[in-house]
Amino acid sequence: MHRSQSASPASRAAEISADGSSPADTLRYLIHRPEDYDADPQKRWPLVLFLHGAGERSADLDLVATHGPPKLADAGHEFPFVLVTPQCPQESQWVPEVTTLSVLLDEVAAAHRIDPERVYITGLSMGGFGTWSMAVRYPERFAAIAPICGGLWMQSAAPIRDIPVWTFHGEDDTVVPISFTEEIVAELEALGAEVRFTRYPGTGHDAWTRTYENPEFYDWLLAHRRAD
Repeated sequence: MHRSQSASPASRAAEISADGSSPADTLRYLIHRPEDYDADPQKRWPLVLFLHGAGERSADLDLVATHGPPKLADAGHEFPFVLVTPQCPQESQWVPEVTTLSVLLDEVAAAHRIDPERVYITGLSMGGFGTWSMAVRYPERFAAIAPICGGLWMQSAAPIRDIPVWTFHGEDDTVVPISFTEEIVAELEALGAEVRFTRYPGTGHDAWTRTYENPEFYDWLLAHRRAD
């Protein structure tokens, strides 16, 4: 895949503070495009937004490719979608950044040929929390979501009852207990939502390596369209 990096300025409208001022926050990000992205100038591509964990917050943008899809893409794996991997500021977390992430999606969609009905989000640990929160805040943006070993803080999952979910967690996770995911899944199931929950017996916090190396994961994700 072709790899490049950029920075997304925060939208003034999205980032207005209580006193009406606008901060100059930015999110740097990596973007991987398929090798044949330019082969058909009329083709629109799916987009996958990947949110890294807390350990990849740094001034070194390359750290965001430590795990997950960007790691595989850097190693030469060819994905049939545009992959966007932003870097969370060192002093922040993904949940407070969801508005800026929405602006980033707008920026990438404007600069690339993205199919608006096939936008997906996934993330691990801190990125799992960000995935849940981003979907709750902007449920209309996503065709499907896949949070890994994350959770929700004082939020209901009700806004995402119409979004297909596949979530993953290690049963022996001592960093983010599996109960965090169990509670969300129970709420979604009670709402009649389409939710798939994979538990990994004997697995600690790293529920992401086997997930992102599983071709079935990407087949499931890309099978969904928002219009459905």
